[in-house]
Amino acid sequence: MSTADAGNATPAATGADHPTAQSWAYAELFVEESQAAVDAREAARSFGATPVGRGAATTLTVLARAIGARAVVEVGSGAGVSGLALFAGMAPDGVLTSVDIEPEHQNAARQAFTAVDIPARRFRLIAGAALTVLPKLSDGAYDLVLIDADKLEYVEYLEQALRLLRSGGLLVIDNTLWHNKTADPANTDDETESIRTTLTAIKENESLVSTLLPTGDGLLVSVKL
Repeated sequence: MSTADAGNATPAATGADHPTAQSWAYAELFVEESQAAVDAREAARSFGATPVGRGAATTLTVLARAIGARAVVEVGSGAGVSGLALFAGMAPDGVLTSVDIEPEHQNAARQAFTAVDIPARRFRLIAGAALTVLPKLSDGAYDLVLIDADKLEYVEYLEQALRLLRSGGLLVIDNTLWHNKTADPANTDDETESIRTTLTAIKENESLVSTLLPTGDGLLVSVKL
């Protein structure tokens, strides 16, 4: 088998194993979640928000710690679940800018942060449409940008994230497998197509080094060169 063929081969063709549902669940739950995160998830459920999963949350913590993140933007507050995960990995003086169109989501995030004594000076909660707020943030000023909001706007969020990130910064996008729809060509709904378009743009962008992780509902991670 040629190198080119190997790159396109299925796991069955190469003899490689892939996780079973049991193994996936084991990995997702590998790290215990804090009580603050459990409480934030419960708050999210109470008003129908869907925050990042446990596996994605622990990945965010590792990524933030790996780059010593001090300035982070998240699009979608998720009742504070993702913010708590990011704070767990960020530098002690790091500041999180969290953008969400729903004030209720941001109020829950604020409660989650204050419950674990994160000082108010370390987070900016901006209520508003992301595509109105993000253009007002500074170019190249952020170590990490997390996208977890309106799937129909993922392409536009990507454009803003690339502008906001410094060289060496991380782009992280949640829900990129989108309930198993992204990989299924039979699914052509607008949200799925938007995610596919975003992933294609990322793959074709030579300023990004990327991977797509089967964590949670799919977590795209890119390093900006």
